[in-house]
Formats: sequence, structure tokens, C-alpha cells
Amino acid sequence: MGISSETMMFKRSEDKKNAAQTIREVYAALEEKGYNPVDQLVGYLLSGDPTYITSHKDSRTKLRRFERYELLEELVKSYLASAAKK
Repeated sequence: MGISSETMMFKRSEDKKNAAQTIREVYAALEEKGYNPVDQLVGYLLSGDPTYITSHKDSRTKLRRFERYELLEELVKSYLASAAKK
């Protein structure tokens, strides 16, 4: 079986809670527990290992409601929107 030259499309589900809000909540919970939120979120996004995320305030469960590509999509959109304002 060969590799397709077609571009794959991902579509996110609109019925889930806002990914951006969830990322902010998880970030705050990680900070409260004394973790470096950026390092922990990057570790989770790269590996898929949920143990990077604290269970404090149900953060691990909240974050796992989203596919990692959905979280990355939200982060890229936020970054580009922020960069456009500069």
C-alpha cells in the first residue's frame, strides 16, 4: 500500500466545549499545582501521555475530551490571531 498524495482534511466537532477555554482552565490548574504549564502541555501534545496533565480540577479529563489535533488547531489559530494584531 503506497502513500497517498492527497491532502487529508480534519474537521473539528462544534458540539464540544470550547477548546480554548479548556486549555486556559488546564493551564491555570497546572500553575496552581506548581507545574510549568507550557512544558506540561507540550509534553502531552507531543506524546499523547495524559500523565503530563494533573488531575487537579479534573484537568486531565477535560483536556482528553478533545483530540490533540483539535488542541493544536486552537493554539495555532490563537497564535496567528495574536501575531496579526502586532
